[in-house]
Amino acid sequence: MKRDYYEVLGVSRDASEAELKKAYRRCAMKYHPDRNPGDKAAEAAFKECKEAYEVLSDAGKRRVYDQHGHAAFEHGMGGGADPGYADMGDIFGDIFGNIFGAGAARGPRRGADIGYVMELTLEEAVFGVEKQIEIPTLDECAACDGSGSADGKLDTCATCHGRGQVRFQRGIFSMQQTCPHCGGRGRTVRNPCAECRGQGRVERVKTLQVKVPAGVDNGDRIRLAGEGEAGPAGSPPGDLYVDVRVREHEIFQRDGDDLHCEVPVRISQAALGDVIRVPTLDGEVELRIPPETQTGKLFRLRDKGVRSVRSRAPGDLYCKVVVETPVNLTAEQRELLEKFEATFSGEGARRHSPRTSTFLDSVKGFWDRMTSSS
Repeated sequence: MKRDYYEVLGVSRDASEAELKKAYRRCAMKYHPDRNPGDKAAEAAFKECKEAYEVLSDAGKRRVYDQHGHAAFEHGMGGGADPGYADMGDIFGDIFGNIFGAGAARGPRRGADIGYVMELTLEEAVFGVEKQIEIPTLDECAACDGSGSADGKLDTCATCHGRGQVRFQRGIFSMQQTCPHCGGRGRTVRNPCAECRGQGRVERVKTLQVKVPAGVDNGDRIRLAGEGEAGPAGSPPGDLYVDVRVREHEIFQRDGDDLHCEVPVRISQAALGDVIRVPTLDGEVELRIPPETQTGKLFRLRDKGVRSVRSRAPGDLYCKVVVETPVNLTAEQRELLEKFEATFSGEGARRHSPRTSTFLDSVKGFWDRMTSSS
């Protein structure tokens, strides 16, 4: 006597579709013949489980079963037939697809993605630019509109029977993959196009206009959907990825959305203070150098950096002061410097050169330690 189908799957009579499917997965995993080789009882339990799910997962059949039980299927419904396990790919594909690729997207293979490296000046990266590029690629064949067929006639693929996917068994796992014969289209070319030899695509150099947004930086990538290689025999194209490379600048160094530059000043400007003009991306601005400024001093100019391509918030500009030693001195300049240097003689000179004094004290301490340890 047949067991109740709900009892077979271990669910209540008001079980939802999701609960039925979950129960079937559990039952199929437990009793599948590949996991129980030679076990007739397990094989019978598996068939019983499969039979129960076939009925209860169909809304119409389930309604009839709830009203009449097994009697409704004893004459031609297939309740007593051997359901076998050739179609387990669907359920096992759901479970293991993400691990073994059985759940990969159905349909024809898309064209390959291609990459292009675009070099930009700092100004182009900061303010944005539109550039024309040329890409050698595989493009859709114009003679056959990408179908690969000279007369537009296509046959059902004999390998996958038009499904675009083939299924195979590996151990306990039933897997599927794109049909290698038709590339997932489910159709094959009867009379190949002479121009593309049935491939639906030909080699050519494609010219494109690429709009680079303001604020991009090294390593940023721009995606142009559908501008990659055309897919084989009319299948979808891939994408084009433009990788940004920014050339070095003669003045500025970029760090994220901030800019850095070195500002040379004369020794007299550093000592006495001055107002100088420094470059920014928006033109020159004034920078006040206070008296007694030392080389390496960093000045921050807010919002004078790069406006972020993502947040649109501007970065800052950092100006590093470099005190420049004068060269090509005239006789008068040399004489003045000699007189100036003479004013640093004696102990009073230490207060005019704090870094020099600290350095000399450190050197003296170092030699004292070396002498005492030897």
